[in-house]
Amino acid sequence: MLSFTTDLARRAGAILRSWLSARREVTSKGHADVVTDADRASEALIISAIREQFPEHAILAEESGATAGQTDYLWLIDPLDGTLNYLHGMPIFSVSLALLYRGELQVGVVYDPSRDEIFSAEVGKGAHCNGRSLRVSDTSELIRSLLTTGFPYDRFNQPDNNLREHNRLLMKVQDIRRPGSAAMDLCYVAAGRSDAHWELGLSPWDVAAGALIVREAGGLVTDWDAQPWHPSGDRLVASNGAIHAELLHELALARTEDAN
Repeated sequence: MLSFTTDLARRAGAILRSWLSARREVTSKGHADVVTDADRASEALIISAIREQFPEHAILAEESGATAGQTDYLWLIDPLDGTLNYLHGMPIFSVSLALLYRGELQVGVVYDPSRDEIFSAEVGKGAHCNGRSLRVSDTSELIRSLLTTGFPYDRFNQPDNNLREHNRLLMKVQDIRRPGSAAMDLCYVAAGRSDAHWELGLSPWDVAAGALIVREAGGLVTDWDAQPWHPSGDRLVASNGAIHAELLHELALARTEDAN
């Protein structure tokens, strides 16, 4: 299953890479939320391959929605995570594929076509990048950490938009990055390239694969209230584990201070 998923992510990534410099048809789903013909082509290839290989499996894809299945297997598909980056020619985007069985993550693959890096994990078998084992960082204090985050598409008219949390944490850490692909952000936590990622306004396909990769690399993934995270949740904190409690504490303080 992991081999099939890895190969499929690479094939979808090849489509994205080949179309990167071409003129693209763009449809707006919101001011900062767009979809391109490259998204659709990548998703069509992925869905076609899954239906051919596993016709009984259910599918939940970002652009085409849900397809019912006859088994307890469910695929979560993000054919192009980081569409705005892609549209502007910024090489920070990915393909993200996750497979769940009875609601539990089994396989996760995130492919970065620009760097030809494929991050993968199978439950209980560790996480890897291009065959090399991954391990989260050993940073033990929030003040010494590098974080990543993202902002919801509806931040323009939604007061709960992560700005207060970002502004507080910016003064509590070494620095914060906002690359624009949540799937890759999580893989970077797994690889020890950053120490934690937090975000809200998420969809299952955005982070399911990356969350499994973080877990299998020895990290911790919860919601913002320290409860177990599930792909259906829209708030996530993923870290190396060592700074997790401190990060959650600062997020809670940001909300409390804003309320006062």
